[in-house]
Amino acid sequence: MHDSPAPALASHPSQRESSRGRLADARSGLLASAALAVVATLLGRLVPIVGAPVFAIVGGILVVLRRPLPASWRPGVHVAAKTILQGSIVVLGTALSFRQVLATGAASLPVMVGSLSVALAGAALLGRALGIDRDLRTLIGVGTGICGASAIAATDAVIDAPEADVTYAVATIFLFNVAAVLSFPTLGRLMHMSSTSFGLWAGTAVNDMSSVVAAASIFGHGATSSAVVVKLTRTLMIIPITLAIALWRARHDVTPGRSLLGHVRRTFPTFIAWFLLATTLNTLGLVPRVTHVALADLAQFMITMALGAIGLSTRVRDIVRAGMRPLALGAVLWILVGSVSLGLQTLTGAHG
Repeated sequence: MHDSPAPALASHPSQRESSRGRLADARSGLLASAALAVVATLLGRLVPIVGAPVFAIVGGILVVLRRPLPASWRPGVHVAAKTILQGSIVVLGTALSFRQVLATGAASLPVMVGSLSVALAGAALLGRALGIDRDLRTLIGVGTGICGASAIAATDAVIDAPEADVTYAVATIFLFNVAAVLSFPTLGRLMHMSSTSFGLWAGTAVNDMSSVVAAASIFGHGATSSAVVVKLTRTLMIIPITLAIALWRARHDVTPGRSLLGHVRRTFPTFIAWFLLATTLNTLGLVPRVTHVALADLAQFMITMALGAIGLSTRVRDIVRAGMRPLALGAVLWILVGSVSLGLQTLTGAHG
């Protein structure tokens, strides 16, 4: 009888060893993802038109093509692909301000809202017509309509899409980012656009910030500041869009017999609340301006690390199976958003 507690007491060391083992496993995957992000960041600085996130996700795929992902890496890679991803969106919020929406002026907001609406509606309707999976068409839509890799990352944190879908969406957005950088400045000059008008066009129709800056800089220095402000305001659209997606999914995925409100409480992505808090603190001036650049760099590194982890988790055969239809969707959306942005500038008198 006196010996009965012994098995319970003896189990404690093994439990501690198991916990340490899981921590070590997570550490391996996290370190691998971080190392990939460091290399991708350096390459992104050398070739900014490509950008660190693309280098990271492609690098991750190349690693697993050469050698399958070690089992010991998987826990940490999963943490990087999900938890670090959500954290990156929160940090991104510290560099954004609700004042930026007002700073762009009432004239530019219809252009941004209109082009975003076209991207999301087009992704839903055309994507369904092309037979593209719901998650993939959603990611391509938000990536085209909002802000490229950052919007894809934020949306993936809500819908938990398959790694192959995230990879394909980022690759599609990257391809048309490059096309925009190469074609927009020339088209802008042919249309005799002003710096303000071109900045609004680039800010609403080009996806990642690096590509927006590149296109505006090629057109002319005066267009850059306008493009950046519009792009930052467009980035804030992550808030309502991800919330709407979360609520929409909750409405459709609710289990019969359970309340919608209860399902929303259980499935609500808490990182969005933290993102809103971070943006509110910055709007109130509680985040020192001197830290903005460092925080933006940290957010970019975290996104790069998360996308590198997604690359490490990607099964290439799933991408091959998707075929060319998602790429066709990305092309159509890119043309639609660029055209609608120009049309709305003319209609609203925001073309300057």
